[in-house]
Amino acid sequence: MNKDSESSDPYDPKPSLWELHSTGLTAAAVFVATVLLTVVSFPPFNVPEFAYAFAAPAVLWAYRRPAFKLFAWTVLGANAVAWIVILSWLHHVTWVGTALLGSIVGLWIGVWYLAAWWLMPRLPGRGILARITAVFGLAALWVLIEWTRTWLLSGFPWLTLSVSQWQRVSILQIAAYTGGAGVSFVLIAMNTAFAAYAHRLLFEGKPGLGRRSQEFFACLFLLVVCVPLHVQETFNRYRFTVPLGRIAMVQPYIPQSVKWDNSEAQSILGIIEKSTLSAARSRPDLVLLPEATTPFAIKGDEQIRTWTESLVKKAKVPVMLGSMAVENAGSPSEAWYNGAFYVTPSSGLQPAYYAKRHLVPFGEFVPFRPILGWLEKVVPVGGDFQPGLSPQPIVVSMKGRAVPFGPLICYEDIFPQLAVESVRAGAEVLVVLTNDAWYGESAAATQHAAHSVIRAIETRRSVIRCGNNGWSGWIDEFGCIRAVVADDDGRIFVRANGTIEVTRDFRWVGKQSFYVMHGDWFILVCLALTALAYAVARVERPKE
Repeated sequence: MNKDSESSDPYDPKPSLWELHSTGLTAAAVFVATVLLTVVSFPPFNVPEFAYAFAAPAVLWAYRRPAFKLFAWTVLGANAVAWIVILSWLHHVTWVGTALLGSIVGLWIGVWYLAAWWLMPRLPGRGILARITAVFGLAALWVLIEWTRTWLLSGFPWLTLSVSQWQRVSILQIAAYTGGAGVSFVLIAMNTAFAAYAHRLLFEGKPGLGRRSQEFFACLFLLVVCVPLHVQETFNRYRFTVPLGRIAMVQPYIPQSVKWDNSEAQSILGIIEKSTLSAARSRPDLVLLPEATTPFAIKGDEQIRTWTESLVKKAKVPVMLGSMAVENAGSPSEAWYNGAFYVTPSSGLQPAYYAKRHLVPFGEFVPFRPILGWLEKVVPVGGDFQPGLSPQPIVVSMKGRAVPFGPLICYEDIFPQLAVESVRAGAEVLVVLTNDAWYGESAAATQHAAHSVIRAIETRRSVIRCGNNGWSGWIDEFGCIRAVVADDDGRIFVRANGTIEVTRDFRWVGKQSFYVMHGDWFILVCLALTALAYAVARVERPKE
């Protein structure tokens, strides 16, 4: 009987839907799982545990060596879609920018999945050390890709994997030694470990829990190490607290639609005055106002300077606020800066101010101006802003003590190196002045605040945030959120102010964390691990 007659035998079972379309169904399942698990791993969703497994479906599929084009289209497309969703708050400024930036970040991260496609099929049948080295090397590659996002093309390290754990401080304490990169390493190692264990159970011999995956237990050990580190760093920490002072955070909630409208200037100043005087009634040691509070430059516009100094005298409390500085106004060398300023009731505006070091491309300046000169920046005031060059802190009087505050403006707290430079320059407290009203009442405020948790742990400095419309609050040296400005229903998007008693852990007063002292040493370790994993994977398996 020939093959044709055999295939037409009525007694032959028909192939199942899965057998006919298994490749396409697998690709669809991996696509959907990758999108959903990636999105819910990050704020505003409160299920960061998914960050331990969001990449596992794709890595497990990579073990089976699917066709490269199909795998690439699936994982790159899934990551592009996921990041467009994650960054969807940007649509308040531009829909085109949302799609473009989300796709770029997704494709950037998607390169890691292509490396997994190359590496994972080479592991079955290898020795224990080879498999563990490969898994650690893949985790190290993820860290390297995240690191490039901090500087390449001006840098946009928004929501590195470590940030997903901003409300799970037990795993985060390692960041004081490795930076957030160490947390990302552990998380992605667990992703690959879950995939390795699943593949071993399902495809390598007889399934069953008895078939151990040594790479899984090696990665689990890394996770377990974080727990005693958390206990060591945070146990009985309240015994070591000393007062810093009372700090009031003012959220004026100036809508972005009117913020730069000159006809609304007097109304805006009225809101600022009312909110500041209300906060001052709680008798704080310092009042914080957010980024670009005043509609005109506090340095360079004598009227707004006089108005601000008059307000601070009336409040009888020192104020730190975000505003603009215009140097050499009216001359060919005129320069605009986005900065933080300190004003006291007795001395007025202090001459020294902090100028924002990392500007927003197309927001505060147009890159490649000779080529893209026809474009306009988003902020409709002044010309291109100039970057500040110094991380020098602003010295603030707190209960009669001089305390150096290290300002970070706008999204500067997403860049670990800026916070590190501020602490190295002497900052004992980090203060973030920002304006997320550009993005409405969206996930942007929560996602942004999550980065400050990592910066606090990396530097062992309290971070105090003040936003135009939220998120405002205090994060201590161990990443614990100690206070948030919100209404009685817990809403952060409100016009309000809050005064809190801020404390410090005296074990870290005047001391620097390992990460601050040594910087991104862990990046070099990851580079070595990646190279080692590549070398191991290139070695041919011994023939059985």
